[in-house]
Amino acid sequence: MSYSNILLIGINAKYIHSNPAIYCLKAYVDRYCTNRPDGCGVSLAEYTINQPVSAVLADLYAKKPDVAAFSCYIWNWEMVQNILLELPKILPDTQIWLGGPEVSFHTEEILSKYPLLTGIMIGEGEETFRELAVYYWTGKGSLLDIKGILYHGSYTGMRTPVAIDSLPFPYDAENLLDAFENRIIYYESQRGCPFRCAYCLSAAHSQYANENTKKDLLSPTTAAPTSAMPDTDGHFSIQKDYHTDKVRLRSLEMVQKELQFFLDHHVKQVKFIDRTFNCNAAHASAIWRYLLKHDNGVTNFHFEIAADLLTEEQLALLAQMRIGLIQLEIGVQSTYAPTLEAINRRMDLDKLRKNVAKVRSFHNIHQHLDLIAGLPYEDYPTFANSFNEVYNMTPHQLQLGFLKVLKGSPMEEIAPEYGIVCQSKPPYEVLYTKWLRFTDTLNLKNIEEMVELYYNSCQFTHTLPVLALEFSSPFQMYEALADYYQDNGYFVNTPARVYRYQVLLDFASATVPEKQQLFAELLTFDLYLRENSKSRPAFAPEYTLSKSMLRQFYKKETEEPRMLKSYCGLQEAQIARMTHIERFSYAVWNGLQNPTECTKNMDSPKYVLFDYKNRDMLSYNAAFFVLEEEDL
Repeated sequence: MSYSNILLIGINAKYIHSNPAIYCLKAYVDRYCTNRPDGCGVSLAEYTINQPVSAVLADLYAKKPDVAAFSCYIWNWEMVQNILLELPKILPDTQIWLGGPEVSFHTEEILSKYPLLTGIMIGEGEETFRELAVYYWTGKGSLLDIKGILYHGSYTGMRTPVAIDSLPFPYDAENLLDAFENRIIYYESQRGCPFRCAYCLSAAHSQYANENTKKDLLSPTTAAPTSAMPDTDGHFSIQKDYHTDKVRLRSLEMVQKELQFFLDHHVKQVKFIDRTFNCNAAHASAIWRYLLKHDNGVTNFHFEIAADLLTEEQLALLAQMRIGLIQLEIGVQSTYAPTLEAINRRMDLDKLRKNVAKVRSFHNIHQHLDLIAGLPYEDYPTFANSFNEVYNMTPHQLQLGFLKVLKGSPMEEIAPEYGIVCQSKPPYEVLYTKWLRFTDTLNLKNIEEMVELYYNSCQFTHTLPVLALEFSSPFQMYEALADYYQDNGYFVNTPARVYRYQVLLDFASATVPEKQQLFAELLTFDLYLRENSKSRPAFAPEYTLSKSMLRQFYKKETEEPRMLKSYCGLQEAQIARMTHIERFSYAVWNGLQNPTECTKNMDSPKYVLFDYKNRDMLSYNAAFFVLEEEDL
């Protein structure tokens, strides 16, 4: 039987995500299988987990692949399994293969559950998939001769990883403008990680590795190569491939050429999937220097880094970056020493804290810091302390995540020892531990939502620091806010975006009734800082400026601009529509940097002019000017 049509299938968490693994596999085969038989080829199909299984099956049936290979991760595994139950019924002659982190462990169990599967590719896939394609196209040789697969219950052995510079660039002008329009583009400049954090697949070991290999992989001093794998939110991280202790770096010449391709095509965002981008200081510095020199003014590059490894040279480079050129994701996970020791995580917390503060002082780089709840030894109070410490680093976003006991990770092995109980199905998220009760987990889930709605939305930047002064800690504030949501049924019926301002005012008023006016003004300031709202919120203080005063002010600005110089040439009415003036009795503009400064009523009211044509490129907040009454 002829097997000419091979289909690589990616099922993503959202439409904006893409699956670089299948693009990399196809690019590798296209480069190294130039003498394929006529009519033979590899094609791609991408779906999302939000599509009905019936629709995916219908599309696969229309494509009628001879070989269907699924890329499997924790967020799509349930859907893939549903497809596996039905696909053999409608395409009985199609060979079905699986690959990816979700199926690289407990593989015999998967084959036993789905006996109509042909096999599973394990570990780094480029060369394995190439040999598989050649086998199907030519009919020569045996599947048992292909390293890195489980076939008919037989594991064919570990495969030596390919030289990373031999991997083709998976993007070209055609797919960049077509398949990746309005989607996230992923890129890797290295494979491997020098760390062995117990919860991460970078520390995973194969079920077929011998005991010596397992010991090596659990050692904090070794590092091993990896393959691109998306993380639990549909963004890409790394899968361990068990063969060497080296982080493999793509040559700078190749990296620079490929980055220039993105720059030339004005790609909106490129996410590096390097597990710890700056683990090699020279490599990271060279890439950042190139981006600084060749910045196109449009493209944003996202990096996962270890902030405590930043060098003085790198900090100097970062200080020069255009606002929005790069953004940094920094995994702190916990600040509790026994927890860090238990998960084999090595970091200099003091240096991390100083470097995060230093980068923030540049006011040009978005920083995203991560925490993980449910780790060994961390109970509710110690996690609260970790939260407070990271919160006080004032990241632009703080992700309160939950431990996921990934297949093959060291955490899977040590979970029973620590009493870690997780969900039986993906994403295998923690339910409770020896130290963290299920009730605690539920409370933290509610707090997580509050952080997402109020802190990570960046819409309440001046209100939250002032409100936090009324609590013993930031964690206690979000805990109390979560209780308020619970008591008022807001978790069932989440308030609309604009109404969240009113809910936060109601919460603040219930907490400190005597400061209701202060918080009403803070929320009014935050609202107008973000948007030129045409619908005045009910909680906003009474508007006291007369139309004649406003006309007089804008008339003066058109004749002799003092603050609105970028509006030259526009009429008074046009400028008035593009700006806003608000009266305040408190110095609310100090809420972010000096929250205590705005808690006292001013001797005389002041006015704030919001300029929406000019915004902070990092926060997207409008520019503003504080005016005295005589300025109007």
